[in-house]
Formats: sequence, structure tokens, C-alpha cells
Amino acid sequence: MTNHEQPRDSRPTPARKTESDKNSHPVKSRSEGTETKGLTLQQGFQLLAGILIVVALVVAFVMFRPSAAQDATTTDSASSAASASGSGSGSRSGSGSAGESIEATGKTTTAKVAVEGMSFTPSDIKVPAGNKLVITFTNTGNQRHDLVLSNGAKTPTIAPGDTATLEAGVITSSLEGWCSLPGHRQMGMSLTITMTGTGAMSGDSAGGSSGSTGSDSMEGMDMGDSGSDSDSTNDVDTPTMAALQKQAKKEKAYDAELTTLDNKKDRYYTLTVTEGTQTLSDGVTRQVWTYNKTSPAPTLHGHVGDTFHVTLVNKGTMGHSIDFHAGQNNPKTVMKTIDPGQSLEYVFTASHAGIWLYHCSTMPMSNHIANGMYGAVVIEPKGLSDVTAQYVLVQGEMYLGKNGGAADANKVASLIPDIVTFNGRAFQYDAHPLTARAGKRIRIWVLDAGPNAALSFHIVGAHFNTVWKEGAYLLRDNDSSGMSSGEAASQALGLQPAEGGFVELTIPDAGSYTMVNHIMSLAEKGAHGTLKVTK
Repeated sequence: MTNHEQPRDSRPTPARKTESDKNSHPVKSRSEGTETKGLTLQQGFQLLAGILIVVALVVAFVMFRPSAAQDATTTDSASSAASASGSGSGSRSGSGSAGESIEATGKTTTAKVAVEGMSFTPSDIKVPAGNKLVITFTNTGNQRHDLVLSNGAKTPTIAPGDTATLEAGVITSSLEGWCSLPGHRQMGMSLTITMTGTGAMSGDSAGGSSGSTGSDSMEGMDMGDSGSDSDSTNDVDTPTMAALQKQAKKEKAYDAELTTLDNKKDRYYTLTVTEGTQTLSDGVTRQVWTYNKTSPAPTLHGHVGDTFHVTLVNKGTMGHSIDFHAGQNNPKTVMKTIDPGQSLEYVFTASHAGIWLYHCSTMPMSNHIANGMYGAVVIEPKGLSDVTAQYVLVQGEMYLGKNGGAADANKVASLIPDIVTFNGRAFQYDAHPLTARAGKRIRIWVLDAGPNAALSFHIVGAHFNTVWKEGAYLLRDNDSSGMSSGEAASQALGLQPAEGGFVELTIPDAGSYTMVNHIMSLAEKGAHGTLKVTK
């Protein structure tokens, strides 16, 4: 800055000081006084921070010591368990989790298990590790059950009201339990035995927490369903179409012809339940449950107003029942499950026309139907047209389990059948065709027995001139509402499970006409046959 640019200031300019003067005579200016005060605050903050650090270290040390002691105890326990598991001798009876060896405590836990609907109660039983478990199983349900554990212990199958004792042995791991009757596990009849504590803990403390002593009882705790079965693991391979067709040629076909109806008003039948074996192809069989040793069961036939007197006899090994859709009855009186060796009288009056399903109504119904327990009741409506032949086709489904065994209930629940049939055997009416005469009217009654799949009944190369479904004509003699006389026809009769109807048709030319479920994947599984028309 030049002299003439200096600011106006009346104060004298201080003399320049040497470096030695600065050090020996500090100037106590306002700015320097502030700087001295800042240094003092900084020192205070540093002191406070130091105190806080010391306090934090002390607290951490105090908290650390119990944790360290606990860790040491855990380590010692783990080391002891590892050491024990290495010997496998003495009173040790098995292994728990993580390689621990479980010692028998000499104590017994007792539990009471009952049946509620299609479930066990309680569904979870807690047992201290090393305790012996004894279960008193009372069947408070309405059909036969058993109790099987994953360690192989089991009760016999017992009737409603009966009691069995199951000795499960020393509990060295958690176990699963279930009813082994077909389909019962999938319906929810399973339970869990939960091992609590370890072998070293199965003394007073574990016993106190579980309610167990030297010989006391416990009811367990209901923790819900324990899981599903794995029946599908060893299921037999489904036979090929060629193998099913080959077997159909060997077997006598189910008689599909509907007999001529008489004028009786009271009709008497005895239906006997048995359990047998059906050959599906070379080396492949399945267990079947049937009425009168046929599946479908015998077709009952009558007029509106007829009374049916049916005696049901159970000669099987489990509970069974029957439900006639053609009747209107209180289910609790006539559809109840009866045990092997028992019988039941079922009386109903056919108040309405149609083709009606009857089937076993014992739970799980889907499995009993899939094992073959179904049939048809045909109640003819008044004013039917004259025909030269009448047939009954009932669609059924198979869900193969183990070879020679009952249906796989897991597959049944999946809704995808392995085999689909007309009258109980795949492709049988290709091997043994139904017959008709060219230019002559025939009637085919059709019923979908389920339990799952739909049916779209179609005859390749033919038209239906009359279609009747679930109590009403959809088409009659080629006449339909809104159409000119003679112009209407139908190509298929669509049915859901438990629905039925009939079709009438007149085929003008001789030949072989294929009958199918037009859900083609199901036709390819066996819902397929032939109507052979001759001149």
C-alpha cells in the first residue's frame, strides 16, 4: 500500500518489534486474551472425555465378567457332551441333536391321547430327554384308528371307544406320530413328540418344567399339525397306455348294459364291503375297496317313487359307510361309519329322476372313492323314448400308491390322477367294445364319480340328438329352445364330479366310433372306449 493510500488514523504507529521482544514481552491484546480462554475450555473437554472413557471401561468390565463366566459354563457343558457322545456306553440310550448322547433317566412320562374329528389331541407331547414315554391312546372318534411312531412303536388298529397302550421307549430325539390308515394322516391325524432338554438336564429341572416325575402323567400341548406324509416316495410307476391296453384285453369287461326295468315298487339289495386286489398291468397291482367285489358297484335301477331297501355289510378291515344321493335322509342315521363285522339298513325312496352317485362317506371320502367305493343309481324319468340298448358309463380315477397298496392320499389331494377309467378299468371298452345297430337309437347314461376330475363325454363321429343333465333336458329329439325343429344337436355332455345325465344318439353308418372324455389328457390316461356299430 502506498503512503497516500494509508487510512486516516490519529494514533501513532507502533514501533516494529524484534523476535526477542515478542518472546519476552507478550502483548495482552483482546484477541490474545480470547485465545487464552479457548485453550482452557479445550482442556476441560478433554478432561471430561477422559472421565467418560474410564466410566465406560469400568461398566464394560463389570458386564463382561458374568458373560465370560456363562460362556465358560456353556463351553464346559459342550465339552462334557462331546466327551459323553464319544463313549456310547453305560446307561446312555441314544443320540440327541448335535451329536449329544442321551442318558436314560430312569423316569417315565405318561401321556393320554384321544381323537377329535380327524386329528389327535393333544398333537404335541413334550418329553424330557432320556425319559421313557408311555402313551394311553383312546379312540374317541367315530371310526377305527391306530397310532404309529417314527421309531417303529405302534398300537393295533382299534375301534371307536377302545383304548390301547403304546410304549415308545426312552426318548432320545423328537418323533413323529400318525394314523396309518389310508388317507388319515393327510386329513390331519398326526402328532409330534418333542424332546426337551438334554440328557444331563433330564433330572429335577427338566422334569419340573415338563410335568414329569418318576411316574407321573402329562396331557401335552396342542401345537397344531406336525407335517405331511411322504407316501409318494415309493409309489409304483404308472403303467403305460400300451400296458393298460394289454391288460384290458386279458380281463373280462365290466357289464355296462342297463337291465330292463320291472314294475316292482320295493327293491332289495345287499351290498357287502370287501377289500381286494386289482391287476393293472404285468407286475402292477393296487388295493381296491368295493361293494360286492366290483368297482363301480352294482347299478341300482328303478322308477320315481320306488323304495330301496339296502343292507350294508362291512367285511373289510376298517370302517366304511354308504351315501345314496338318490335318497333324502338324515346323514347321521344312515350314512354313519360301521366297523368290520357290523351291518346297517339304509332305506330311501327315489323321489326324483336321474343317474345318482352313491359312495362311501367315511373320511377321507376322497380316498375311499379313489379306492373304488362308488356306484350309480338310475331312476328313469317318465316318457323316455324307446331305444334298442341302454348303457351306463361311470368315470372313476386311480391314484397309485405303493405296488399292491391303497391309493396315495397325497396324490388324491393333488387332483391329478394316474389313471382314469370308464367302469373301473382303463381302455376296457377298446378291448371289448359296446355295440349298436346302424340307424337304431341307443341311450348312454353317464356319471362322473370323481373324486376330482371333470368329464366331457364325446363320441367321435357322432351327434347326440337328446341330452339330459341333472334333472332337465338340454336337447330332445334335435329340438332345443330357440332353434327350428330338428336343427339342434350336441357334441358333448359336460359333467363335474357327482353330476350325471344321459345322451341318446342314432348312428347312420356302421363302423367303430371312439368314446372319450374330451379332456384329452384324461382320455389318454384311460377314459377311452369304442362303440362298434354294425348294420
